[in-house]
Amino acid sequence: MSLIILVVDDEADVEMLFRQQFRHDLRAGRFTMDFAQSAGSALQRIADAAAASLILILSDINMPGMSGLELLPKAKAARPDVPVIMITAYGDEDTKRKALEGGAEALLTKPIDFALLRSEIDSRVARIG
Repeated sequence: MSLIILVVDDEADVEMLFRQQFRHDLRAGRFTMDFAQSAGSALQRIADAAAASLILILSDINMPGMSGLELLPKAKAARPDVPVIMITAYGDEDTKRKALEGGAEALLTKPIDFALLRSEIDSRVARIG
C-alpha cells in the first residue's frame, strides 16, 4: 500500500520544493506526494484516495477561490481520520486560532521548517508502517 501526503497550495513552485525536500523518501517509496493547486482539486483528490492510503493533508491558507480555512471543515468531514496541517505566510494568533478551532492539527508558517515537518511525517509513517 502506498502512503499519500496531499499538499494543497496554489503556487506552482511548491511542488518542486516539496519533491526536492523529500526526494530520498519519495525515491525509497516510503510515501508519495500528491499536489493540488486549489481547494476544489484537493477535495476531488481526497474523495479519490483509497481509504487507508491518505495519511496527511498539508494545506496553504491563502488561496484564490476557496481558502484553506474554508477547505479545512470539508476535508475533515470527508476524511475525519486524516490529520490536516495548515501552512501560512501569516502566523498571527487569529489565523492560528481559526485553524486549530477548525480542526487543524497544527499551523506551520512559511518559510516552512522542513525538519519539523519531516518529524511530523516520520511519526505518522511509523504509526502506520
